[in-house]
Formats: sequence, C-alpha cells, structure tokens
Amino acid sequence: MSLLTPEPGLIFWMLLSFGIVVLVLTKYGFPVILKMVEQRKNFIEESLLSARKAREELSKLKETSEALLSKTRLEQANILRETARLQEQLIEKAREEARTESDKLIVSARQQIEAEKEEALLTLRNEVTLLSVDLAEKILRKKLGTKEEQISLIDSLMEEIKISQS
Repeated sequence: MSLLTPEPGLIFWMLLSFGIVVLVLTKYGFPVILKMVEQRKNFIEESLLSARKAREELSKLKETSEALLSKTRLEQANILRETARLQEQLIEKAREEARTESDKLIVSARQQIEAEKEEALLTLRNEVTLLSVDLAEKILRKKLGTKEEQISLIDSLMEEIKISQS
C-alpha cells in the first residue's frame, strides 16, 4: 500500500460515497442553498431600491425644506417691514395727538389767562370807582359843608341830567 497509488476498491467506494453526497446535495442541499442565495439577492436588491427611493425622497424633502425656509425668510422680512411701518404710523399718530392736545391746552390756557385778565381789570375798575367815589365824597363834604350848598349842587346836577336826556 503506497501513499500515492490508491487501491481500486478504495477508489470505488470513494467514488460511490462522493456520488451519493453529490446526489443528496443536488437533490436536497443545492436547491435550499440556491433558494437562500436568491432570497438574499432579492433582499439586497430591494434594500438598494429602498435606499435609492429614500435618497430621492430625502433630496426632495431637502429641496422642499429649503424652499419653505426661503419662503419663511421672505415672510419674516415682510412682517418686519410691516411692523416698522406700523411703528412709524403709531409714532406719527402719537405726535399728532400730542400736538392737538398741546394746542388745546395752549388755547385753554390763553382763554383762562384772558378771563383772569378781564376779571383783574374789572376788579381794578371797581376799586378805582370806589376810590373815586370815596375821594369825591370827601371832597364834597369839605366843599359842601352846609345844607344850602348841597341842595344847590343837587339841583344843578338834575338840570344837567334833564338836558342830556332831551
């Protein structure tokens, strides 16, 4: 028995056992293995297809989000402009109201000053009149010390009133 030359019986049994193994594998093993390989291939293809779809959806979503973001920025700018415009309008309205109110206050103050001036002039006239009457009374008492002088003065004044009325 040599290591390099096998005997014919050994070759027969080895070929027979190899044939049985190949027959069993072709009947039961290879179909299952091929089926699993085919399933794995289909799973990988579906995964690649899903990944492509996801990438496309992601790019579409990214474009949509960029468009939405730019639209939002435009709306924000418009809102800021509108707010600034409204602020200017409110400030101008407040200024106009302040001017109107100050004009009213000035007119009211002038009217009050004028009324107080008239009242002061009236009071001054009354005081001057009273002083004049007091002074005239004192002068007349000294000048018209007697009853006859007083009666003659009254008569002359009555004559003047009658002449001025006619």
